[in-house]
Formats: sequence, structure tokens, C-alpha cells
Amino acid sequence: MSGEPALMSLVSVAKAIAGKKLSSREVTQSCLDRIAQWQPLVNAFMAIEAEEALAAADAADADLAKGKNLGVLHGVPMAHKDMYYEAGKVVTCGSKIRREFVATTTSTALQRLKDAGSVRLGSLQMVEFAYGPTGHNVHYGAVRNPWNVDHITGGSSSGSGSAVAARLTFAALGSDTGGSIRMPAHFCGVTGFKTTVGLISRAGAMPLSQSLDTVGPLAQTVEDCALLIGLMAGADPEDPTASTLPVPNYMAATTGSLKGVKIGVPTAFYVDDLDSEVARVLDETIATLKREGAEIVKVELPDQRQLTAACQIVLATEAAAFHKRWMIERPQDYGAQVLMRLQNGLAIPAVTYLEAMRWRGPALAAYLAAVTGTDAVIAPVAPMPAATIAESDVGNSLDAEAVIQRITRFTRPINYLGLPSLSIPAGFTGKGLPVGMQLIGRPFDEAGLSRIGAAFQRATDFHQQVPKAA
Repeated sequence: MSGEPALMSLVSVAKAIAGKKLSSREVTQSCLDRIAQWQPLVNAFMAIEAEEALAAADAADADLAKGKNLGVLHGVPMAHKDMYYEAGKVVTCGSKIRREFVATTTSTALQRLKDAGSVRLGSLQMVEFAYGPTGHNVHYGAVRNPWNVDHITGGSSSGSGSAVAARLTFAALGSDTGGSIRMPAHFCGVTGFKTTVGLISRAGAMPLSQSLDTVGPLAQTVEDCALLIGLMAGADPEDPTASTLPVPNYMAATTGSLKGVKIGVPTAFYVDDLDSEVARVLDETIATLKREGAEIVKVELPDQRQLTAACQIVLATEAAAFHKRWMIERPQDYGAQVLMRLQNGLAIPAVTYLEAMRWRGPALAAYLAAVTGTDAVIAPVAPMPAATIAESDVGNSLDAEAVIQRITRFTRPINYLGLPSLSIPAGFTGKGLPVGMQLIGRPFDEAGLSRIGAAFQRATDFHQQVPKAA
């Protein structure tokens, strides 16, 4: 096959390896060549395991030559957010505290991708303990946006967004607790899937907020994400909160058209205070969906600001509970901003936390009642394109906290409700920065979102655009 294998989608490269049109070594070397070119520019990787990756690729090729195919990801190289434990590997969680922590178990999500035949390239950078929306990290340096290295990637899955955008990995696991998959997807111009709470086991993934955390992929296409979710979803004895529902065929859903699909557009909140270019992209996205056969209707949602506030209470309290011992024993080993956020959680009364938890059921019921008859709701992921690293650095910019609050405004309500949300590349600003839109679905309707997102990607080519190295 001609061209650079690393530029292919996950699904297409997996088929090429299975059909022996490309070897796993060729594909892995193509990724490593791009990593060598891009890593000094974007700082997306925590660890690069080139020799091990090539050895694993050779083993995958030898298996295939003997007629042994491990699964749909046979020989496909990938790297993931450095919070998914892999036995025998250092997993830093983006922190100083875990700089030398060697995992003794492998996370269920990662194991299921390994069982399907994937090859490990290394691990990807992230915000310290996944607690921050920009991509800054005082211990390992900020991850940079490949479209413009002066701009943020979004967090906390910063390395995942940057590496997928620069085509250094075919896909990457992220995690989404307050927007940490969707924001990097939006800012870096890739597809990101925040799954329903409990769809994918969280066993062996470092927790941030036990009732909000979700596992999901970032990749080039909706089809790629659908393949990965199908492999990872399902019951897990290691995680009693994981769903026991049957796993649908998400890949089959990606072939459906938009005829008969009804998409809601919020009348307030998600359409307020938008940067003009984000507003333009929202209008263009709605027009494309309409042209492809979807019916567009207005929806009046309950007050989403209350959901954002409730999400922050739950997140801060649960994160503080997990980190309490380290905060007492090793406060100096945290970055100042992460420590401050964690300490804020200690100040929240139990009554306030329990009220926020108790309200989740009624809030979800009210939201679902408001969107009755629709298949999904469309909204921007954030009201703005990627800010610069300097203007969103809390240590250097007086306005940084306001920037951070604005960035997370449209993602946190969905985490609080536990709903699935698919971020798709939907356009670019005049300065060439990507803009993403999110499709918000009903609980466990990842298949419905995959259908809409894939149809949009058949009609557009934003997801195929690749940044150029400076």
C-alpha cells in the first residue's frame, strides 16, 4: 500500500494488517517515525517503547504468517493515557507521587484491547492525576496542540488528544470525569467518545471521582471509536459497577443513515456566549445534519448551570476522599493547582455532597423528559477554540481561572447526568484551530450516537485533516 501507514484510520489499518497488505512492523515503524518527528514539538508521550513495540510487531507478523490471528486489532500499535495500569509497567498518572509506581495488575479496558491483538507503543502524557481541563503539567511540561503548539490540547487526556491528532497512535484511551475526553477531542480535532457511566469497566484505571469517571477512546473516526467501545464494554467481575447489559454491535450502527433521526438543539445555555467561530461551526453542522436527512428540533432543557455546580461538588469531594492520605503525607509532591483543587474538596460538607448525589436521579429524569422524542442533542463541546498555553496557565495569567471555568461549562452537566456524549471534528477557525461538536445521547445509546456521528463523517472530511509539523 502506498502512503504513510500512520495516517490511516484504525479500522482501515487493522484490515490492511489482517489482509497482509501491510505488516505490523511497517505500521509500527511508521508510527515511531512520526513520534520521533512530533514528540519534541508536542510532548505527547510519557514513555516511548520503540524496541519493545517493534519486537511485539514482529511477533504479531509471525503469528499471522502461521495463520494465528489474535483479533480485530492484531498487530495494530497504540498508546494510552498513563493512568491505565499495565502489569510490570510504570504508570505515573501524570504525577510526581507515582513517578516510580509499577503496576501489578492490568486494567480491564487495556487487557481487552491487548486480547484483541494490539501492540503497545508506550504511554501518553496527561494532567496530574487527571485533575485539570487544559493540558498543563508542572512535573512533565504542558502537552502542546499539533495544530498550533502555542495552544492547549485540553485535558486531562492531553497526550491522547495530541498524539491521535498528530497521527502518532491510531487511537488512545482517555477518561472523562468532567470533559477530559471531549475537550482534547474538540481542541485537537479528533473524535472522542465519553461513554455512559458503567458501560466500560474502570477496574485498573486510576480513579478521580468514583461516580463520575468514564473510560472511552479518542481516535480519527467514529467507526474507530465504535470498534474499540465494542471490544471494551460489558460486565467485569473486577468492577461491580460495570454494566451487565448485552453489548450492541456499535460497528453495525455506523452504517445507518440519518433518515428518521431527530436531533435537538438547545434553546439556551449550550448556545449562549459562544465565540463567533464556534457559533458558525454549530450552524454549519446543523445544516449538514439536516441535509443528510436528520430532523432538527428545538429543545428546552432544565437549568444546566445547576448541573455544572452539582458536578463540581461531587467531583471535588470524591477526588479529595481518594487523595486524602497523600495530601496529609506528601502535600509538597503535588502541583500547586491540583493540590488547591483537592483541598477545596475537603471543605465541602457531607450534607452538601449527599444532596448533590441525591439530586442526580431527578435531574436525569427531568433532562430525559425535556428531550423526549429526540435521538440526540447537539451542542458545542466548549464555547471557544483552544486558548493559548500562556493565557490558561493559572500560575502566570490573572484571567486563567475564568478561562478554565469557561472551557468546562458545556461538558460537566453531561458527566453529572452520566450520559454518553460523542465529540466529532466539525470545522476550523480562521486561524486553523479545530472546533468540535458533541452529540449527547440517552443512557447506553452509544449505538445511536455512532450512527449520527458516522453519517456526519461520511458527509464531511474534518476528521481526515492532519496538522503539519512546523
